[in-house]
Amino acid sequence: MERKIICIVCPVGCEITVREKSDGEILVEGFRCPRGKEYALREITNPMRVLFTVLRVRGGELPTVSVKSSKPIPKKLIKEAVKKLSYMEVEAPIEVGDRLLENFMGTGADIIATRKVEKRLKDL
Repeated sequence: MERKIICIVCPVGCEITVREKSDGEILVEGFRCPRGKEYALREITNPMRVLFTVLRVRGGELPTVSVKSSKPIPKKLIKEAVKKLSYMEVEAPIEVGDRLLENFMGTGADIIATRKVEKRLKDL
């Protein structure tokens, strides 16, 4: 198996080639720094992504709040994670940086608010 990857660790954007030999050994070529090699190996064996989505807000001036995972989670869990989060609702007020969920789906990543949502004032 051979796969070409563009490294996104730094602005250089090395084109890295990853080959798996018949004995299972993985060869990585084309990287210009050790971080590129690590990135390519991780991308082949267990790709990770930071999750960005929204959660519904109860009692807020806005109906939703934008959120992200505090660290990358396995790419294979992204679809399931978004589905689970689509059923959740959080209570206003919310501040930027609030930890809304801890250790989401056992990944070690927290779900963090990336926007402020004020509590809705009652109609007078």
